[in-house]
Amino acid sequence: MLGDILLISDKHKKAAESIAERVLIEKEAFDESSPGYRFIVAISGESGAGKSELSHSLALVLKKEGFKVKILHTDNYYRVEPLLRRADREKKNFEGIGPEEYNREELLRNIDDFRSGRKADMPCIDIITEKVDRLVTDFSDIDILIIDGLYAIATEGIDLGVYIDLTYKETKKNQMLRGKEMTDEHRWKVLQMEHQSALKLRHIANTFIDRDYRVLFCD
Repeated sequence: MLGDILLISDKHKKAAESIAERVLIEKEAFDESSPGYRFIVAISGESGAGKSELSHSLALVLKKEGFKVKILHTDNYYRVEPLLRRADREKKNFEGIGPEEYNREELLRNIDDFRSGRKADMPCIDIITEKVDRLVTDFSDIDILIIDGLYAIATEGIDLGVYIDLTYKETKKNQMLRGKEMTDEHRWKVLQMEHQSALKLRHIANTFIDRDYRVLFCD
């Protein structure tokens, strides 16, 4: 997202280094049977958990290893744009908050663009204007795609799924500091609903980051 605010700390960098080691091992294994395999990492977690910070840190570590990396933010793929989303959710009495809010067809199309090494026309939310712009990305030379978002690990075809085990209550301070959305009763209701939806997807992940930001891998 254009204009997003990142609060990167040493814990994000350390976790990124650990995850990068796993990515390199798994990508090498894929490359043995399919040279030049285009690898996908998905990072999920609740609001304020550090998804964007971890994604950015991981991309930088992988870049130092010689890979070309692109981050895809699933928040850009909501069916209802930011300026209208609040009223839309209230109109629906907060029902339907979850993965179905994404434009899944467009998200999967852009992921296929990456897999195929094509140019892609992608949505991109400008944080300042809260409007959806269009971004053209050339995936032809991109080796690794990092998908970042609350429900990112639910995306089909990912190779490594990371889940950050922090709830919206534990990350309240980070949410206030970033100030991307109003922190009123409406917002906390949305966060509660997102929390329930995220927990249902947690089992999909094969890599977890605990409350102390330690990385735990599952075989």
